[in-house]
Amino acid sequence: MNRRAGSAPRRGRDRRARVLLPRPGRPRFDGEPPAVAVVGGGVAGLAAATALAERGARVTLYEREPQLGGRLAGWSTVLADGSAVTMSRGFHAFFRQYYNLRGLLRRADPGLRMLTGLPDYPLRHSGGLHDGFRRVPRTPPWNAMAFAALSPTFTPRGLLGMDPVAALPLLDVRTPGVYERLDAVSAHDFLDAIRFPGAARHLAFEVFSRSFFADPRELSAAELALMFHIYFLGSSEGLLFDVPDEPFPRALWDPLARYLDGHRAVLHTGTAVERAEPLPHGGFEVSADGATQRHDALVLALDTDGLRTLTARSPRLGDAAWRARVARLRTAPPFLVSRLWLDRPVAPGRPGFAGTSGYGTLDNVSVLERWEGEAARWSARTGGSVVELHAYALPDGADRGAAQQDLLRQLHLVCPETRAARVLDVRHEWRADCPLFPVGGFTDRPTVRTPHPALVVAGDLVRCDLPVALMERAATTGFLAANALLEGWGVRGQTLWTVPARGRSAALRALAGLVGG
Repeated sequence: MNRRAGSAPRRGRDRRARVLLPRPGRPRFDGEPPAVAVVGGGVAGLAAATALAERGARVTLYEREPQLGGRLAGWSTVLADGSAVTMSRGFHAFFRQYYNLRGLLRRADPGLRMLTGLPDYPLRHSGGLHDGFRRVPRTPPWNAMAFAALSPTFTPRGLLGMDPVAALPLLDVRTPGVYERLDAVSAHDFLDAIRFPGAARHLAFEVFSRSFFADPRELSAAELALMFHIYFLGSSEGLLFDVPDEPFPRALWDPLARYLDGHRAVLHTGTAVERAEPLPHGGFEVSADGATQRHDALVLALDTDGLRTLTARSPRLGDAAWRARVARLRTAPPFLVSRLWLDRPVAPGRPGFAGTSGYGTLDNVSVLERWEGEAARWSARTGGSVVELHAYALPDGADRGAAQQDLLRQLHLVCPETRAARVLDVRHEWRADCPLFPVGGFTDRPTVRTPHPALVVAGDLVRCDLPVALMERAATTGFLAANALLEGWGVRGQTLWTVPARGRSAALRALAGLVGG
């Protein structure tokens, strides 16, 4: 189960995936190792804690919630029929480009047996159009060309109406250069400028943009272009993905917690950090649940509100400019996850996951028994189905009851057989804690390194000059935060992988350069 510290996570099929070697150094600490506090037990905090603990650092992780996992946490609940089940904040896709996240999970399961692949990534529009990626080749640029050829949303008239010059930046996405070119434009306006065909825009690009939990009018076009690079023209891993075959705690976080325990990391769940202050002679004093402990270094792996709040309560962290940047961070609009336990099954041909567009606020539908063991066992026992509905980027102040009922009505349109189903039980999760990546906001985001060399920040909200996004950005910045500390102590850090940092085709790069300079 143990892996050699610093060894590279196994990459996927893409031979052009980029390896990032850490600075040379000792494999582990000699003598008395430093004590490091990791604040936040989501993907970023767990990645940082893992890299540090593997090298012998004395790691103490603080997580305010009772469970590990952050936005991928799960917790127990009891249904009206007496069934004990696990609720969560909803479906997450583990794409095969997520090299560093998958490398983290391999610590507890080297073969990633806890992940199972879904056969397609279907997209459905209310107007009757359907798309998917099962038949699309994975190698660029043939993948994008084949998707356009196979998709009913790309008509000859729509393709002829596009502005190829405006679309050229998509052919050579580089980080961080893509932010210099497109961060001042919204995803919505960028697609307008391209004159992207309307149906394809709704089914392809806007489905991806809303995975950032943001309205395309609010989202930086650079983030959208980066997604296009990660999944299409920058990687040959494709757009099919894996999902955990059991709820998040059982499949992911309980095994990783045991792995960390084997490396003597101390995990404090249900423990909120109230303050963290630098000490005059080095290190930090961390106050949590009325107790104070000294640590040599500090990793802040918090969500947007958590980072702002802790910084406001700790007036000597960082410097004035850094604190101002943290204070300016914004949170994406609220979202809703509704999970329904139905008294009868959905139609046999329904996919385990489908993205939707044109169905009001409904963004996707999951049929959990298609891939999750716990839901499959409940379904086999009762004859029912477990269905999950997502609504991203809802208006502030949205009426909760009305929004929940609207999702149910939209489900009846997507899956008409559910109209006759009785809802045996339901759980709703309303959240508003995802980072917003607004137009023009990239340069103002905090970076992994801070004005204090022993203070680092990790998470998907962090500015990262690598081609990563979402969960993979969280995992990557977690490892980068650990590496920044380890480098200062002369210890070799974690090897990382990413998709290529620029467009794969020299001809397409040259074409894009004619406009981009």
